Amino acid sequence: MFTKELGKTGFLIPEIGMGTWNYHAGPAPLRRGLEAGALFIDTAESYGSEPLLAQAIRGLRQQVFLATKVSPQNFRPTDLRRSVDSSLQRLGVDVIDLLQLHGPNPAVPIQETIGSLSDLADAGKIRFLGVSNFSVAQLQAAQTASAKHPIVSNQVRYNIIDRTIEESLLPYCQALGITVIAYSPLARGLNRIRDCDPRGCLAEVAHTTGKSSAQVVLNWCLCKDGVVAIPKGNSEEHVLENCGASGWRLTAEQIALLDANVLYRRRTRFDHWVRKSTPDWLREAALAALTRLPQSLRRRIT
Repeated sequence: MFTKELGKTGFLIPEIGMGTWNYHAGPAPLRRGLEAGALFIDTAESYGSEPLLAQAIRGLRQQVFLATKVSPQNFRPTDLRRSVDSSLQRLGVDVIDLLQLHGPNPAVPIQETIGSLSDLADAGKIRFLGVSNFSVAQLQAAQTASAKHPIVSNQVRYNIIDRTIEESLLPYCQALGITVIAYSPLARGLNRIRDCDPRGCLAEVAHTTGKSSAQVVLNWCLCKDGVVAIPKGNSEEHVLENCGASGWRLTAEQIALLDANVLYRRRTRFDHWVRKSTPDWLREAALAALTRLPQSLRRRIT
């Protein structure tokens, strides 16, 4: 498993970790992933998976890089301290390696939130500070407020068919040495990606490299400077397949072939507003309906 530096900390983390949003497979696949070298697990207080991670990392705590997130409604100092203490208890650990703000909250001054996180870092409860789903402007504000304990990462959606962050956020993070943690690096499944690959270039590259299509898609992310990925795997087979995306690299020619032929989108502010405003149940229903449309229509909507 290749590693990459976390921000400018000098600390190395595996470039393939394990995400646990909507995870439901129990501790065994996570444990298998740890044994395979994916010693980086990401969760959040809102996921409900922190107690499960406590089981998965038992006996391996010193080897595992453990990341979790605090929800935006808990950004006030008192709520934040209580939230972090609760996460520590659920995870069964004394310190969280990476504590991330799980999205911006304009109702709470960022200086207030970062100040409380810095106090928790001073107290030894947090090693590194990160954010999630922050724009460039929001990230800049967080950086200004975090002179003592710098922001080392921004966890955002990034994959071969959703390249929204390439316009400004990714170049900004790369220039300042802020690690991008890519969630949903496999989009919502390979079928969605194949819908955007009318010429079948993904299968062609997979055949050439001797890797699976999922491994090619993940490696495409890893070829970007400063980017690590946290795919989810709800079985040991999928977790091990994800781990196999590291340890090698696509060639420049293979990347160019994928870039030229796999259709992608960059979401607008309106897209983000619709996504944020749509109830989860309605979004899931829309996605289910999408799978029943002809491929040509799915490709336009993806």
